[in-house]
Amino acid sequence: MLEGIKRIGPCEWEVPRGFVPAMRVPGRFFLSDALMETLEEGAIHQLANVATMPGIVKNSLAMPDIHWGYGFPIGGVAAFDLEEGVISPGGVGFDINCGVRLLSTPLRAGEITNRRALIERLFKAVPTGVGAKSTLRLSTKELEAMLLKGSAWAVDQGYGTAKDIVRCEEQGQMKSADPSAVSAKARQRGMPQSGTLGSGNHFLEVQEVREIYNPPAAARMGLSVGQVCIMIHCGSRGLGHQVCTDHLKVLEGATKRYKITLPDRQLACAPLDSPEGRAYFGAMAAAANYAWANRQVIMHMTRGVLTSLYGIAEDEMPLIYDVAHNVAKFEEHEVDGMRRKVCVHRKGATRAFGPGSHDIPPEFSDIGQPVIIPGSMGTPSYLLNGTLHAMERTFGSTCHGAGRVMSRSKAKKALSGQEVKEALENEGIIVRAPSVGAIVDEAPEVYKPSAEVVRVVHDVGISRLIARLEPMGVIKG
Repeated sequence: MLEGIKRIGPCEWEVPRGFVPAMRVPGRFFLSDALMETLEEGAIHQLANVATMPGIVKNSLAMPDIHWGYGFPIGGVAAFDLEEGVISPGGVGFDINCGVRLLSTPLRAGEITNRRALIERLFKAVPTGVGAKSTLRLSTKELEAMLLKGSAWAVDQGYGTAKDIVRCEEQGQMKSADPSAVSAKARQRGMPQSGTLGSGNHFLEVQEVREIYNPPAAARMGLSVGQVCIMIHCGSRGLGHQVCTDHLKVLEGATKRYKITLPDRQLACAPLDSPEGRAYFGAMAAAANYAWANRQVIMHMTRGVLTSLYGIAEDEMPLIYDVAHNVAKFEEHEVDGMRRKVCVHRKGATRAFGPGSHDIPPEFSDIGQPVIIPGSMGTPSYLLNGTLHAMERTFGSTCHGAGRVMSRSKAKKALSGQEVKEALENEGIIVRAPSVGAIVDEAPEVYKPSAEVVRVVHDVGISRLIARLEPMGVIKG
């Protein structure tokens, strides 16, 4: 237990003003007793530091997958007033719109008798790993269109259908994207990487629906026990990383120019309506669009493999939903009884809009937005729905995954990639990666238990469980 934090509910904690100097609002985080031992003191200090930023509204928030990040903690959520508030790349992260989508299939788990062949075919179809090059050959004009239109660009090129677009957060396109704010170096990095999975914690996983908690909601999303689904987790690749790097330098200067006092230079920021703030937002939105198009292309490649192996038509493999994890967006929320437009930063957090909210597909409007929470290679993933309680408490936000408890460098020292691979295969989970070394830093042991993380958000009421999906095989970046 950290000195100074206060328990205010079974799974809710407050970091009071004064925990660090100059806090403008209290911090709040959601964590069970079981997860408390995973809490990093540094992450709570980051949560408190965010509370010192100009124009922050209501609370600095963190979800149960909270862990140390760049500036903001991962699992952090903060909303800023349009006039007095700021925008910060540290509140979005380097992998802009790292996100996850879930694709359903008509296959039953028992029908996948050639599981290893399926994983091999997916591994060959989807470029994977550090430096993986796309099979797409984008022109400068095509990249520009991708940055502007996101998922719609990919569908226009034949990668998927119009039905996919409405099943994406923001319909797969932030209309405020400004490609002119994306540097030549970022474009150079992004050009050969469109339609690639990348490395790190990015993956494509074949899963089986193993348990249903909310039958009506699961039925609405077309899910039943024993069904095979595909989960895809990746982001904006080198382009997004370069956008963050480029604009961090600019915003570090802006922080001084606008005389903003911060406890950590990694919180570098600029007023939302400043030239520097607008430029970062436009570039970030363009990178977010790149990420949505990237996941759309990868999903199309996946459908192609399933069609060739099992003769399934494209329209038999609908996208359930696609959510962003690392993004800042202008949204309207109720604050102190008043509707206000604010800039919500979600850094390793998922939008979880409740029933009746805007930007939810009509077929889900009465149950809330689908929320997809991946586990690790050896632990379950979950499908949930957003709630009205999330709209009231967390600016419509919930957790984004299990949350790390061990750094990649520590994992490489403590674990053997070959042993991790063999242990997973003994559990019936086939893993394919560019090398066994790429497996070790994402081993199940380096994450919090996903079941406990989603139990917390379910019990707190900021999202509700619909289904549990277990891994059958995974290709890892």
